[in-house]
Amino acid sequence: MRIITVPCLKDNYAYLIAAGDSCAVVDPSEPGPVVAALDREGLKLTHILNTHHHNDHTGGNMALKERYGALVVGAEYDRHRIPGLHIGVSEKTGWDFAGHAVQVLEVPAHTRGAITFVIDGNAFTGDTLFVMGCGRLFEGDAAMMAASLAKLKALPDETKIWCGHEYAASNGRFALTLEPGNAALQARMKNFRTPSVPATLAEEKATNPFLRADSREIRKTLGMENADTVSVFAEIRSRKDVF
Repeated sequence: MRIITVPCLKDNYAYLIAAGDSCAVVDPSEPGPVVAALDREGLKLTHILNTHHHNDHTGGNMALKERYGALVVGAEYDRHRIPGLHIGVSEKTGWDFAGHAVQVLEVPAHTRGAITFVIDGNAFTGDTLFVMGCGRLFEGDAAMMAASLAKLKALPDETKIWCGHEYAASNGRFALTLEPGNAALQARMKNFRTPSVPATLAEEKATNPFLRADSREIRKTLGMENADTVSVFAEIRSRKDVF
């Protein structure tokens, strides 16, 4: 199995996942760059995977479906909001792609139907977990997002994170305002590269403030040394919203 990153729009990422005679695209916001990547790689699209319903992740669905006859896979919860959905999935159903077992994690908060696809140690997290960041709380609250991120944090450390947008530079600068003494974060920003994907979950656990609400330094920065974890998370998210 191989993964090809496909930049789309201003800062979106779609991903081609090629396995044998099958090829899926994750979160095609627009068809053009996906078609160009398929032609360049000599691949034929068989599936379209959507992590959530927002148009900047599903905008290419119908054109790609019509061009290639690809099957659209997404959350059953969002059957009414994902264009062209054929196969509705959930944590209970999982899925199978070209003989590869796919774990589906339900990770609501950015949207209520947000899911992450985990395939052979690769997590396609959409707008739930970003490199050094997390998604805005459009359809959920801080407790919901904290619980969703806890699911992702429980994956093996070597899991590769493929997220929906290139926000890492800004996310890293924000993280440094909360935890300037974090040596791993300092080193990561010193050696920052773009594209920032894939990152490993181990890197995120060491540097992503949204996975580090129990950090003593972050709590001290916020003046919330004795607050509960969800309250600290909520404060981090509210500060990032205006950063």
